[in-house]
Amino acid sequence: MPDVMSDAPAHVAHQTTRTRAKRRTRKASFALNVSVLAALLAASSAPTPLYPLYQDQWGLSALAVTVVFSAYALALLLALLTTGALSDHLGRRPVLAGALLIAAASMVLLASADDASSLTIARVLQGVATGAAISAAGAALLDLENPRRPGRSALANSVTPVAGMAAGVLVSTLLVRFAPAPTVTVYALLAALFLAQAIAAAFTTETARRHAGALPSPRPRGDIPPPARRTLLAAGVAVGAVWALGGFYSSLGPALVHLVAPDAPQAARGMVFFTLSATAALTVWALRRRTPRATAIGGCISVLPAAALTLSGLHGTGLPAVHGGAALAGIAFGAVSQGVLRMLLAPLDERDRAATLAAYHILSYLSMSLPAVAAGAAVQHYGLEATSHAYAITAALLALVALTASRRGAARPEADRSH
Repeated sequence: MPDVMSDAPAHVAHQTTRTRAKRRTRKASFALNVSVLAALLAASSAPTPLYPLYQDQWGLSALAVTVVFSAYALALLLALLTTGALSDHLGRRPVLAGALLIAAASMVLLASADDASSLTIARVLQGVATGAAISAAGAALLDLENPRRPGRSALANSVTPVAGMAAGVLVSTLLVRFAPAPTVTVYALLAALFLAQAIAAAFTTETARRHAGALPSPRPRGDIPPPARRTLLAAGVAVGAVWALGGFYSSLGPALVHLVAPDAPQAARGMVFFTLSATAALTVWALRRRTPRATAIGGCISVLPAAALTLSGLHGTGLPAVHGGAALAGIAFGAVSQGVLRMLLAPLDERDRAATLAAYHILSYLSMSLPAVAAGAAVQHYGLEATSHAYAITAALLALVALTASRRGAARPEADRSH
């Protein structure tokens, strides 16, 4: 009996040590996946301040810029369609580590690009890597949800991407202003970061249980659970409106700044997208405790003054109005993205997480890329001013459609209860 009693404190101490070590490991894994999402999205927006440099050096047209931009987004879509659910089968860790190595290789290609074709090829490879990684990293964050802090993972999935985009634009803009070779330096830094993250990912704890179906999973499919499918169908127009605005500012924002303020420094042209993405990140954080449906509706409403203020910049109010419109667009982007993601992710279990996140990103990046390409083509024929008017009005109309649909959706349950 004395021996048993003497062993009890040692056993309790051992269990406590193991529990603390497990918590530290989960915290480290959570932080790593947040950093991966931030770095990937920073890399996606880093070229925005560099587009004017590419246009000056290589004589790129507005259409060429939007094609380069959209090549990334469409490759990301293809990766999401084919690999979005892969980490549900193989595990988060191998998919994430492999995708980060591909992302590092794409940064090397971007640093060595010398014309539109090589830039497009590099962006395609970057899109493939990002598409494979973001669903795995986002699902891993959901796996690592702390029961004591519910909603933290969904919040991280909402705020981290837009914060990463803001950081990418800001750092790239500073390098354009101060670095001797900004089109090389920014990509070299990102390549080093991706390599470090790939090594770290290989040593993290796996959060998903492997199961059969890895080989069929790359086939494009749409088998997300019914509640998530209904949410995507109901909120699809709202997501399309805000991501289309993001695509416009990311690809043609620097050209719009140059049109409105020809004397603005070249390094400042990409800052209009920083305004949008930084405001979006702050909005996600500020509205994290509001109900998701009300948050999404408020975001749709913000699209209307965003479009009006942006267009007023083309009619004499100048650069402050363009940045004000971008800030309102950022509020809309952050509110709709956060609200929809929270409604989408709340009812999911582990096996549906990566596939559902992939479906959301597919909708988002289609909305971001296809209108941007159409706008680039329209600029060639009608000019940037006319195209900006058409784009802003279309985004406002989509927001109105989404608001009308949300009112009908709210009225339907009331009618059902009355019967």
